[in-house]
Amino acid sequence: MSDCRSLYLPILGHDIHVLEWGDPAAPALVMWHGLARNCRDFDIAAAHFAPTHRVICPDTIGRGLSSWSGDPDNDYTIGAYCRQALALLDALDIDCCGWVGTSMGGLIGMALAGSEAGSPRIDRLAINDAGPQLNETAIERIKAYATVVAEFSTLSEFETFLRFVYAPFGRLTDREWRKMAETSMRRRDNGKISSHYDPAVMRVFAEQYTPLDMWEAYDSIRCPTLVLRGEASDLLPEDVARAMTLRGPKARLTTVPGCGHAPYLDHADQLNSLRELISP
Repeated sequence: MSDCRSLYLPILGHDIHVLEWGDPAAPALVMWHGLARNCRDFDIAAAHFAPTHRVICPDTIGRGLSSWSGDPDNDYTIGAYCRQALALLDALDIDCCGWVGTSMGGLIGMALAGSEAGSPRIDRLAINDAGPQLNETAIERIKAYATVVAEFSTLSEFETFLRFVYAPFGRLTDREWRKMAETSMRRRDNGKISSHYDPAVMRVFAEQYTPLDMWEAYDSIRCPTLVLRGEASDLLPEDVARAMTLRGPKARLTTVPGCGHAPYLDHADQLNSLRELISP
C-alpha cells in the first residue's frame, strides 16, 4: 500500500485507527465502511483517489484495529458514530470533506450531511447501497451471519465463509478475496480465526435495531449526492433508491450491474461514478 499512513487517534476516549492516503494538503475525502467490515475494504478506491485527494479511511470503533468499547450499548450506535466522526474530522483539522459511505458508512454520512452540526463539514456525499429506508428481510439476513461469531481453523476456511456471505459484493478476484480474508481476521485465544470485530457490535445492532426512517435527515441534505445501488441489492429497495432522486438533494442514481449489497468500489465503472461526484 504505497502512499499510505497508519494513524491511531484518541477520539472521545477511544483509540481510533485510520489509514490516510495522499497529500495531507489535498482536498479531504472520507471513506467509511459497513457494519461488519473495516477500512481495508477501500484499499483500491483509496489508491485511486490518492493522487488528487487526502483520503481518510477509519476503522469504526469495535472494528479492525480500533479499540473496543467498554460501553457498547451507547457507543455502538449511529448517533455515537456520528459524534466520533465529527471529533475525528476535528482531530485531523478537516473543515470540509467529500464522504463515501458503504452501507452503515452511508447512513452515518447521510445523518451527518442532514444535520446542523454535520452539514457544513460534508460538501459531497456518495451513499453506497443504503438509504433512508431499508429492506427488513435483508436486515434479518445480515443479523443471521453477523451476530454469530464463527471460528475457523484455517484462513482458507475463513475465506470460504467470506466468499459466501459477501458474494453480493460482486466480481472480486481470487487475490481480492484472499486479501479480504487476511484483513478481516483475528486470532482468538484458542488459536482459531474469527472476524475482526467486537461481537458486542452485532449484539447491539440486533437488540437495538428498529425499522429505519431517515427521510427527515435525507430531505435536509443540500450537498451534491450520489446513490450507488447494486443491481441485485436486497438491502436498498429499488423504489427507495428512485425516491432518493426526487427528494432532498435529488441524488444521482447509479445502478451497478453484477452485484448486490454492496458494490465493492473496486471496478472502473464504480470508481468513475465516484470521480464524477468527487471531482466534477
